[in-house]
Amino acid sequence: MSIVSLPEIMGPAFEQRYGVAAFNAVDDITMEGVIRAAELSRSPLIIQISVKTVKFWGAEVIKDTFTNMAKRVAVPVTLHLDHCPDPEVAKTCLEVGWNSVLFDGSGLSYDENFQKTLEMVKLAQQSGASVEGELVTVGGVEDGVGSEEEGELLPIEKEIEFIQETGIYCYAPPIGTAHGFYKAAPSIRYDRMEELVTATQMPMVLHGGSGLTNDVFQRLIALGAAKVNISTDLKKTYADGFRTYLEAYPTKYDPLKLITAVRDDVVKMAQAYFKIFGSEGKA
Repeated sequence: MSIVSLPEIMGPAFEQRYGVAAFNAVDDITMEGVIRAAELSRSPLIIQISVKTVKFWGAEVIKDTFTNMAKRVAVPVTLHLDHCPDPEVAKTCLEVGWNSVLFDGSGLSYDENFQKTLEMVKLAQQSGASVEGELVTVGGVEDGVGSEEEGELLPIEKEIEFIQETGIYCYAPPIGTAHGFYKAAPSIRYDRMEELVTATQMPMVLHGGSGLTNDVFQRLIALGAAKVNISTDLKKTYADGFRTYLEAYPTKYDPLKLITAVRDDVVKMAQAYFKIFGSEGKA
């Protein structure tokens, strides 16, 4: 088993109440690092990519890189497009074979978001792909997408309606988390997560994972957060890895040793999350 669908990864996680890390890779170093970590930890893995990164490398280049790396390992891995408000970008990714997309219509009116998400689900189904939905903007800007403030909460009945009638596979609930590192401990709406899962029996997605405590992670995973997004911490580990190596070896010019050191830092970071989320040994 290597490249699989999003439901094949999130389904068992939701049923058994462990979380699968979804790392926002930015290049081949970060992608290889988290894939290698998943193999070492025997953990399922979600590789997700921001729209900004898609525009930098190209959807087909990313898909080819992912395929070549993922097919070498025996653990289940899937490729997901993160926070995409542009239907054309999502369509391009689906056309070249990505496994799933988050169509982020949280900046639209409820009716427009509903309609566009419904259309995206129908498009994704043509290629056997899945759609993650978002109704209320998660606080914090991530790779140029989002808002510093969380969107206005809607009646939970509207969220349930959106989940049940659009045909999405999983949902990003507004529970008080935010993208980026936290300046203060967030106030988490555990009750909202619980109510949504009870009403819909749908796997939930935890956005804004970087900086949360282990207790928060584990409590939300136990409630039904089967996918846990980690972006900022991966970027920090990546950048700090270069900085640390170059400061330690300022006169060495061996790119492969530099890349290896950075990749190894990414591997260690990812393995730590697999352990916290309970996905270690689940592959």
